[in-house]
Amino acid sequence: MMDGFQDDDRPVLLVLRALKLGDLLVAVPALRALRRAYPRHRLLYAAQDWLDDGLALVGGYELLPIHGLDEPLPLRPGTVDVAVNLHGRGPESQGRIEALRANRTISHRSGQTPGPPWLEGIHERERWTRLLTWHGIDADPQELFLSPPGTPTHLPGATVIHVGAAYGSRLWPSERFAAVAAELRQTGHSIVFTGGSAERHRALDVARQSGTGAGSVLAGRQPLGQFASLIASARLVVTADTGAAHLASAFGRPSVVLFGPATPEEWGPPPGPHVVLTKPELRRGDTFAREPDPALLGVSVQEVLAAVRELGLR
Repeated sequence: MMDGFQDDDRPVLLVLRALKLGDLLVAVPALRALRRAYPRHRLLYAAQDWLDDGLALVGGYELLPIHGLDEPLPLRPGTVDVAVNLHGRGPESQGRIEALRANRTISHRSGQTPGPPWLEGIHERERWTRLLTWHGIDADPQELFLSPPGTPTHLPGATVIHVGAAYGSRLWPSERFAAVAAELRQTGHSIVFTGGSAERHRALDVARQSGTGAGSVLAGRQPLGQFASLIASARLVVTADTGAAHLASAFGRPSVVLFGPATPEEWGPPPGPHVVLTKPELRRGDTFAREPDPALLGVSVQEVLAAVRELGLR
């Protein structure tokens, strides 16, 4: 239990967003607005500890490691000055925020807690900046860009094919990734395959099918900071709707993003060198499904290659 903050007498602002990398990155505009609004506060971001390197890219925040919403936040009631719910609108997240008994709570409308109503169908960046604006804090949803990491990658200019995803609903077929990789390699792209540790076998299979050596497979071999550096200097990123896509947006790198259960209207990249591919008329929308969403399966290899040509990279 963290309490007292004996080594720091600044008032504390806590942001709850116990989610994944992409969720952190779409919250960057809101996080920056909070940092400006509370320059004398100690800023804590409550999420899983593996996000520490990602949070460092935002700057100004300390990670408060938690394991989702299953347990109370490790802070004694009354030790937080400002509590911000950027996690959601449900009773679990709101209950964790209200248990802090902060001097000020920033959240959507919930019970007796004032706030804006939750709107369906708006972009996540807009959702959280709209929340802050309602509470009197200036915020710009387009303030999403990050500076490149301090340590550069040893593979500048690589074409990153991110074959992994958190859920089966976002896994474009391996053979299609392989076909894209094989074609791009023929036209001079230096291909690397990325993903998490659990996706290394899938990445190796894609590399084998594409005729690319196992040495091109970085999946499961890069901590988050190195992965961010790789994306920050990439020639091109091809990925489903994952953290890799949001990193490409944050660093302004060209990307082709394949959408399945989620909609680009809510989670898509900003204007820039990005092409979104999906088949909305086929969307089932079950994020936690084990099989790829039909909206994702409707995207062909030729459409991805055409998108690369549209970006002027083939």
